[in-house]
Amino acid sequence: MKRLNSGGRIDRSQNVSFTFDGQQITGTRGDTVASALLANDFRVVGRSFKYHRPRGIYSAGPEEPNALVTIGTGGRREPNLPATMVEIVDGLVVESQNRWPSLNFDVLSVNSLLSPFLSAGFYYKTFMGPTKKAWMFYEHFIRKAAGLGRAGEEVDPDKYEVRHLFADVVVVGAGPAGLSAALAAAKAGSRAVVIEQDFMVGGDLLSDPVESQASTWLAETVSQLSAMDNVSIMTRSTAFGSYDGNVLGIVERHDFQSPDPSHREVRQTLALLRAKSIVYSTGSIERPLAFSNNDRPGVMLASAARTYLNRFGILVGKRVLVATDNDSGYRAACDLSAAGAQVTLADSRAQPAAHIVDHAGLAGVEVRTGTTISNVIGRAAVTAVELSGRNGMSILKCDIVAVSGGWSPTVHLTSHLGVKPVYREDIGAFIPGKVGSGHFTAGAITGSFTITDAIKDGHQAGLDASAFCGVTKPVQHSTIPSLLKFEENTIPSSMSALSLPPHERTPPKIANRSKGKIFIDLQMDVTLSDIELSHREGYESVEHLKRYTTLGMGTDQGKTSNVLALSAMAALRNTSIPEVGTTTFRPPYTPVAVGTLAGHSVGHHYKPFRRTPMHDWHLANGAQMLETGLWMRPWFYKDAGRDVDEAYVAEMRLVRERAGLMDISTLGKIEIQGPDAAEFLDRIYVNGFSRLAVGRARYGVMLRDDGVVFDDGTSTRLGENHYFMTTSTAKSADVMSRLEFLLDTAWPDLRVSVTSVSDEWAAMSIAGPKSRDILKAAFPDLDVSNEALPHMGLVDGRYIGTALRIIRLSFSGERAYEIYVRATRGRELWCHLLKCGSDHGLKPYGIEALGALRVEKGHVAGPEIDGRTTLDDLGLRRMAGKRSGFVGEVLGRREAFHEPTRHSLVGLVCVEAGKRLRGGALLFRPNEQMVGHGLGRITSVTFSPTLNAWVGLGLLSGNLAEEGAEFVATYPLKGETVRAKVVSPVFLDPKGERLHG
Repeated sequence: MKRLNSGGRIDRSQNVSFTFDGQQITGTRGDTVASALLANDFRVVGRSFKYHRPRGIYSAGPEEPNALVTIGTGGRREPNLPATMVEIVDGLVVESQNRWPSLNFDVLSVNSLLSPFLSAGFYYKTFMGPTKKAWMFYEHFIRKAAGLGRAGEEVDPDKYEVRHLFADVVVVGAGPAGLSAALAAAKAGSRAVVIEQDFMVGGDLLSDPVESQASTWLAETVSQLSAMDNVSIMTRSTAFGSYDGNVLGIVERHDFQSPDPSHREVRQTLALLRAKSIVYSTGSIERPLAFSNNDRPGVMLASAARTYLNRFGILVGKRVLVATDNDSGYRAACDLSAAGAQVTLADSRAQPAAHIVDHAGLAGVEVRTGTTISNVIGRAAVTAVELSGRNGMSILKCDIVAVSGGWSPTVHLTSHLGVKPVYREDIGAFIPGKVGSGHFTAGAITGSFTITDAIKDGHQAGLDASAFCGVTKPVQHSTIPSLLKFEENTIPSSMSALSLPPHERTPPKIANRSKGKIFIDLQMDVTLSDIELSHREGYESVEHLKRYTTLGMGTDQGKTSNVLALSAMAALRNTSIPEVGTTTFRPPYTPVAVGTLAGHSVGHHYKPFRRTPMHDWHLANGAQMLETGLWMRPWFYKDAGRDVDEAYVAEMRLVRERAGLMDISTLGKIEIQGPDAAEFLDRIYVNGFSRLAVGRARYGVMLRDDGVVFDDGTSTRLGENHYFMTTSTAKSADVMSRLEFLLDTAWPDLRVSVTSVSDEWAAMSIAGPKSRDILKAAFPDLDVSNEALPHMGLVDGRYIGTALRIIRLSFSGERAYEIYVRATRGRELWCHLLKCGSDHGLKPYGIEALGALRVEKGHVAGPEIDGRTTLDDLGLRRMAGKRSGFVGEVLGRREAFHEPTRHSLVGLVCVEAGKRLRGGALLFRPNEQMVGHGLGRITSVTFSPTLNAWVGLGLLSGNLAEEGAEFVATYPLKGETVRAKVVSPVFLDPKGERLHG
């Protein structure tokens, strides 16, 4: 164990037990998985992405590139989580990743020996030959080896929520700057919300000894904030994205409180927080140093070593080398030495500030100035390092290498809204550019790396943010906490208030080469040689560099590697880092689980869906429902067959031989009224409606402006200036929008109103040879004879005191009637019809049978009206005749629409016994090579019980669409081929005797 007997901010009285790769591990309350593993002396915790090299814990925050773990089991498995951010709870199941068969013996570690073949862009080169089909062979194996963690395949049993929050001032980051800003804003009278990704507030102050002055200030400030009613502190909450309108996307994590779903209600919550003003106090991330074998377990950030010591009570090593190029490395060195480690500090600067060196010496640290680390010795653990100093090369034995290459302000959130980062030479890092109105920055994000500066910045930013909200209650300057009284020229024992003088800060550097790889991006295994190769091959742009090498494309998004990579490319191009530029930071700042983004929007809640008035009846009577557009419709009824293939054929026979009842409430229904209603319909339909008699219906087709068929449907003339239009289910909203658009823009002079009444009417269709007899029984007071109600005729009536409308229309080819009643009476009328039709064998049928019936009749629908077909393609040109003036008429005359090779509608019959046709199959001539998209395609198919054969509709090159011609239909998804013969698209009753009878 590396846990010290005292110190830290953990609760030593509470032990917590969890498993890591099946091994029982004990930690304490307040540990992360990373700190608990370190306390139990785990060195290797994972394997690297490409080379499968052993990797250890590198950081203590969300920037962790190495220690990625999977937590949970079954559907609750969540991969690729930084062990540094997972709070341990009893029973937590944790697995290491990217290794087989075990963490300590990984077969794919052989990739290190194959590294010459796995350089940048290797997949573009190595696996593209020797033949064109080589990639198809390699792809299977590459995909199996790719990735890191493995997600669960079972259904996730957890719940996720979405909530909306509002505040005057939102402070992102609860470090010294953020807490100071929140305190100032709250005392000014604003409603303040603090967002903190950690489960404790304090930021960098948590890395100070508990007994330090900084920790005292932290406790006092948190106490004040907790007592204020207008302050809310959200811990375990990550602001992952900044969006227009001062909206922050936030993930609230509840999942680390218990691994048992029954012990909590929600695992994670997506909070959309709308703020009047935002203070970004997101701090900074320590950068690594680059040297040979800098990825070995035991190499970590100096700030991480200090955090594990002062926050978690863990001494990460007995013999520690701290390698630094700035003042902050001294803080870790002094604290580690005070805890009992033997510490050597290698400072690459020739003359760091004398008082810092002296203080480190007094703390027992051996300081070597002008010294850099060039190589790490050891494989699964650090055993020694090679140093290059004033007296040449030397070897130093150690078990931990703590590195500090300066600090990179966390500019991600400010960049999400297009604010370009600006490079500061004095700190060798990027800071936010000019932020937008209502946005403020404070603390390390601005390049101010001292605690005193952070508190000052935060205090002023809080006041400014509050003033922006219009809240200007006076705040006394004396409310700035006493930590500001620290004298800058003194050095506290924790060295928390040290500055970074510009003249003592060196730009990012790459160590001289030694044996071994120099890693720039630890997570993606991108090395210095990869960047050099990218440069040689012309991928010099930072965006090209990123994509060619995969640098910064891991789950850590290059948080520790970006600036070092820019420095390397700048050196290769002999230019400056600002001229090289940065890649674009996009949300999310850290990975977000898909379940969190979805919230309740899963299953039928994925998007809104609509129910017809008869929906509950369908469910209660064995309907298998199918989502069609926004509607839930009966697919088939279980009493008709064991599955859809058996049931729909039985339901087809029902309609052909007796009568079937179909719920058609989903059709779009639009009332069109006004003196110019007839003229309006003449313009939007290809066929005329102004001469349609009152009480009659007509089938119509609409075109888009470009002459392509838009939708079909019927319109019934209810009065001189009143029409009732029905549209397809799928296009109902589009048609309504189209009508309104044309009236508003193209023909504002027409005196017409259009009103959607889709929800006002329940609708059902009764079809079959017994349909008229059933209507007579159901409505004895109505005359539904052939003379009173012919095909395309209308009868109005009443049903239990409400309006009733019967229109004789057929989609199936049988005599059929569409019956409309107010939605509140829909279920009642449905049941009434079934009762009255029971003696005639009336039963309901589903949309699978409906689609099959219309194929037999040769009616075109969605698969044929797919946004690519014209009137001529579908054989509907006769409807337009010689009319002109309708939408799409002019562009419909284009030569390309009338070429002989354009596809036209045909019927197809399968001519091979024991085989079937498939929708989507491609058509080829017999003995023709089946390459490309063929000569046409099958759009709709069905088994026809009437013809006892598989039949279908298709679109075939017009110059080949001769009845009797045979083609081969191939369905590549199943590897099927079948011969089919071209016939008339109307398979049943071509003269219409059934529907007119």
